[in-house]
Amino acid sequence: SLRVALTDERMAEFEQMKTTADEAGLETAFISNDEAKAKWPMFDFSPAKTVLWCPSDGYLQPNDLAMAYAHRARQKGAHLATGVTVEGIRMENGRVTGVDTSQGAIACDTVINAAGAHAWHVAKMAGLELPIFPVRHEYFVSVDAEGMKPELPVMRVPDASLYLRAEINGLLLGGWEPESLSLAPGDFENGQTPPRVEEDWDVMGWFIEQIAPLYGKAADLGVRSIFKGWPTFVPDGKFIIGESSRLKGFVMAGGCNAHGVSGSAGIGRHVVESMLEPLLSDYVRSLSPDRFLDNEWNAAEAQARAKRIYETYYGLGH
Repeated sequence: SLRVALTDERMAEFEQMKTTADEAGLETAFISNDEAKAKWPMFDFSPAKTVLWCPSDGYLQPNDLAMAYAHRARQKGAHLATGVTVEGIRMENGRVTGVDTSQGAIACDTVINAAGAHAWHVAKMAGLELPIFPVRHEYFVSVDAEGMKPELPVMRVPDASLYLRAEINGLLLGGWEPESLSLAPGDFENGQTPPRVEEDWDVMGWFIEQIAPLYGKAADLGVRSIFKGWPTFVPDGKFIIGESSRLKGFVMAGGCNAHGVSGSAGIGRHVVESMLEPLLSDYVRSLSPDRFLDNEWNAAEAQARAKRIYETYYGLGH
């Protein structure tokens, strides 16, 4: 991947990021604008203050990842039931005893709530009110464009709030809208598909304006498809992971702040730690749902803060 800095402040942030990467054993290097252009020949990197290169970065298709997880889970003896709606959490003496579903009850002593946009609904069934807010996110894929090919590296331009890569022979371009739209989790019912996201061409146009200094031909590209959805955000920008002290056996894995796919392996590791380790790390303790259950919060303020986490996703110091 290439990470492009357009300001001195961002360049300083990249230097801190490289220090962190070095400490973690992740290979990164600052490269010249000419070296960056050799990797993305159709782009003009002259506005760049610096470019950070990570040769081991990449991307994957979410569907393929989910199928890989499912395959390995079945190998370990898991049974996967699709098309089933959770209708209630059974509780007795302060702990989980089962789940009511559209296909009958399931007796169990542990439930992991990884329900994405419905995580709020499932938590509420367990008597837990958590600030998990769906926020609109969009990106588009262009028609085939000259020079676009799958082996081009992923690119991030945080000063423009953009990310991009080649999608087959087209350009995939997305970003973090400065004025986002969000839902209150009660705006749709449990088991109901969240409201359809209508294509916002003004936002697509804003993405193109932002990338124009680096890729002037973006404005000439036709749009093949727009992809959109409702990733969930939390007012402090952290995952909600672990068992609540309010209900034993009810384990959260929600509020992923648009990291549901890219962070899924790490989230799984944190969930396992929260369930099985006698001494939790400070980080995993900081993700506990109890941080919201032990303190009062206002829904309107929490929703505004969750939106702000989205809008400042690439913000300096975020």
